[in-house]
Amino acid sequence: MVIFARAGCRYPDNITSYYWLITRTFTMHILDSLLAFSAYFFIGVAMVIIFLFIYSKITPHNEWQLIKNNNTAAALAFSGTLLGYVIPLSSAAINAVSIPDYFAWGGIALVIQLLVFAGVRLYMPALSEKIINHNTAAGMFMGTAALAGGIFNAACMTW
Repeated sequence: MVIFARAGCRYPDNITSYYWLITRTFTMHILDSLLAFSAYFFIGVAMVIIFLFIYSKITPHNEWQLIKNNNTAAALAFSGTLLGYVIPLSSAAINAVSIPDYFAWGGIALVIQLLVFAGVRLYMPALSEKIINHNTAAGMFMGTAALAGGIFNAACMTW
């Protein structure tokens, strides 16, 4: 391979060398992209699991047990809350400039969902009892409020 020194650049002299250079560059790009994808994806999954754990400990009722007992109201409320967290977390993954930034926005999304739950409980003080008693309307309202809070949160995260 003949190398020409021109402003610190190296130029291969034949097509095989060009192919090798392009292939190596493309492979490195794919590996870098796969590493970034894996980091954001698995950190996101971990944040969702942490969110579900914290949220289910904060609420007075046990969502997991209610859902296992076929409580539609609990399933609607918890599903809406999950979507209300994952949507802004997805927005954070798109807009974050680093992993710590992603963590920070994931934490903000968690706090927003807890505030939405607190707000709905102010409006409907017996929310937990209604969900426990299979009140589908209460579960649907909680899930919709959480989803709306998440969509609004995600929209505010785009800068």
